[in-house]
Amino acid sequence: MNLLTGEYRNTLDEKGRILFPSRLRSDVHDNVLIVTQALDHCLWLFTPEEWEKLSSKIMESASPFNPQNRLVLRRLIAPAQPVEFDKSGRLSIPQSLRMYASLDKECVLLGINKYIELWDAAIYQKYLEESESSYLEAAEALSTINF
Repeated sequence: MNLLTGEYRNTLDEKGRILFPSRLRSDVHDNVLIVTQALDHCLWLFTPEEWEKLSSKIMESASPFNPQNRLVLRRLIAPAQPVEFDKSGRLSIPQSLRMYASLDKECVLLGINKYIELWDAAIYQKYLEESESSYLEAAEALSTINF
């Protein structure tokens, strides 16, 4: 699989479908993505292979007897749903997940190597503005990386 990277802006239609960029779609081999709630009020989309890796690791390390683990299982694993591309290259985002991420009309898709984030454009812009100082600190913490 190629790296899923890039920032794309597309519109969510009245039926909750979003046209998926052909650049990202060409890297999805099974015509299916797994979509679930994410952190920071967005959605995460994974290929089935990447979702299996992540969800297996979480399930192996989580105990249903631990309250924090149950919270993660309920918020990340339970809402995950497979979605297929239609013939036009659109994904139909389930209503419950659209509501969680407050997806309205204008959306941002971010390819982040092994997964994709789907944001409402206004919420993403606000997130960028509010996290600027934290981003600079986080980037400086990576100062040991040389390229």
